[in-house]
Amino acid sequence: MRDYYEILGVSRDASQEEIKRAFRQLALKYHPDRNHGNKEAEDKFKEINEAYCCVGDPDKRAEYDNTGSCRTGFGAGMGAAGMGGFGNFGDIFGDIFGEFFGGFTGAGRRGPRPEQGEDLRFDMDITLEEAAHGIKKSIKIPRSVNCGQCDGTGSKSKKKTQCQDCRGTGSMRYQQGFFTISRACARCGGTGQIITEPCERCNGSGRVKTERELTMNIPAGVDSGQRFRVTGEGESGSYGGPPGDLYIFITVQEHPEFRRVNDDVIYEAPLSFTQAALGTEIDVNTLWGEEKLVIPPGTQPGQSFKLKGRGMPRMGKTRRGDQIVIAKVVIPKKLNERQKEILEEFAKISGEEAHKETFKEKIRGMFA
Repeated sequence: MRDYYEILGVSRDASQEEIKRAFRQLALKYHPDRNHGNKEAEDKFKEINEAYCCVGDPDKRAEYDNTGSCRTGFGAGMGAAGMGGFGNFGDIFGDIFGEFFGGFTGAGRRGPRPEQGEDLRFDMDITLEEAAHGIKKSIKIPRSVNCGQCDGTGSKSKKKTQCQDCRGTGSMRYQQGFFTISRACARCGGTGQIITEPCERCNGSGRVKTERELTMNIPAGVDSGQRFRVTGEGESGSYGGPPGDLYIFITVQEHPEFRRVNDDVIYEAPLSFTQAALGTEIDVNTLWGEEKLVIPPGTQPGQSFKLKGRGMPRMGKTRRGDQIVIAKVVIPKKLNERQKEILEEFAKISGEEAHKETFKEKIRGMFA
């Protein structure tokens, strides 16, 4: 006799869950419905069932590990007594045949189960100012809900009649070798009931399209890519199941002046040549209003200054990042004659006389 663990492809110290998982995979692979007329697959299917009947039961597995045999092999287990003595056998096959036949087994009708409604997604665009300060926004969410006219039954009278094809069981029985398999009834879809007078409002679907308005509190500090879940605001559930959830996905729009880097805000301050050279005081725009900033003499292009606490807040915290102000020295494209003379005089005083002609040519060519 082959080793049952070897047949199932598991080690002798495998857990019961690992054994069950291995059995399911093999049973699905070698099931007769997937291997019509394949005698080898049919024999393999019987072999793995025999192995699982033994090591899939903890008590019989212990006996097998100690003695090398089981009290009830697969052949004996096929009788009524054998099947009754192996409680998990029906459970595992219920899972397997559910994949073949829509969730019905020889154990009888499962019927429609409560199902949670589908989740919904809403993409929300906000400005950088709104992200900095937080905002309340009203949004409208289209979704399906249970029809109020028929209470979600789909029936005008709010009642359904028994399906005559399956006689209310929701399943049709078929013999598959030594198993009795139940498939979902095609007429009633496995519910066991049919609608004779469809609801006029929902056309028998039990659901109608509607639009719900919600007010969302978007916290300060939110960033692009973050999402918020609103429990129970998705699609309505089926057969009494709970509704799904609503997910709000945030996109913070680009700003014409500011660039966000984590909690900091980058801002380029335009400065003239003389402001950068001589120093000055300028007004700087921030997300929190204007701020005074002293520009020291000799400021170089690209030099940065920090305005503490004028950046983005951290979500859920009081601390804010900083605003980084970068000096952007703007060179004028055109100069009048007097301005050119002054710059040439500046070059002379600065000791650039050796290159006077070249410098003058460059100046005149640049601002001509």
